[in-house]
Amino acid sequence: MIEVKDLTKRYGAGTAVRGLSFNIERGGICGFLGPNGAGKSTTMNIITGALAATEGSVKVGGYDIVEDAVKAKKLIGYLPENPPLYNDMTVYEYLRFIAEIKGVDDKDIDDDIEYVMKKTSVTDMAARLCAHLSKGYRQRVGIAQAMLGDPELIILDEPTVGLDPKQIIEIRELIRELGEDHTVILSSHILSEIQAVCDRAVIIANGEVVACDTLDNLSRSGSDHPVLHVIAKTDPETAIEITDAFDESVSHFAITECEAGTDIELTLFPGCDIREELYFAFSRRDIALLELSFKSRSLEEIYLKLTELVTEEEEEEEEDEDDIQA
Repeated sequence: MIEVKDLTKRYGAGTAVRGLSFNIERGGICGFLGPNGAGKSTTMNIITGALAATEGSVKVGGYDIVEDAVKAKKLIGYLPENPPLYNDMTVYEYLRFIAEIKGVDDKDIDDDIEYVMKKTSVTDMAARLCAHLSKGYRQRVGIAQAMLGDPELIILDEPTVGLDPKQIIEIRELIRELGEDHTVILSSHILSEIQAVCDRAVIIANGEVVACDTLDNLSRSGSDHPVLHVIAKTDPETAIEITDAFDESVSHFAITECEAGTDIELTLFPGCDIREELYFAFSRRDIALLELSFKSRSLEEIYLKLTELVTEEEEEEEEDEDDIQA
């Protein structure tokens, strides 16, 4: 659906995005993550055609965002961080204006507006001026305008900012529904929101892609030292006796007594997988295992690790440059 290749954006001497490349397949919900100043908003503005790249290319649905701008933009619905509402218009007038700009057929406009207002729960606000809307309702109307025309790609930049907990739950459910029939890109600083709604993620730092994969794959690859979690129906002393036989594969272990028996966490050396051997070791002692699986890292842990590594590399490069100049 989206192909970003060697994307670079410079502002004078500064570089906001540098050689960024990634692909997003059609369908599903992709989280777009990165620290403040990482280049997220710049990248999204370039993808939508609102900002020109210095170098590189973007294709949406096979259409180049510069060479085939009209065709590419027809496929996109976009909610920027600050919803672009016209304060002197009512909600209905604004949505009708946007629908006409998008080229929605005259006979379909009212039905389309009614649909998006209902889905975003702003029907009761139809006659209210946009200037008099709360922050939460401004976000909802912003999402409604992005949905008009039923675009294949919907890009949402911080869509739940300013919403109360009930509204956040409703908007997240709406985003999940949109992901069933559209490709959705969701930018958010709330990592739990990305984990709750998205099935894959693109993580950028200092204008570069540091990860682009499904959340499941990111969780599994988040550490060079996999952690094996085991719950065994035995006492801690027996568990220690059995796991001691795997010293060559285990760099660290933690064993604690729990209600079901013994909780065991084994940190393995890179490339090690002792699940089968460990299962049979307990089985030979007629000890039942209630759990035997690799422990997934949270998105927060993965995000911090990846972005910190890039920051450290950038600092080292700057120090090297300073040494050369000196």
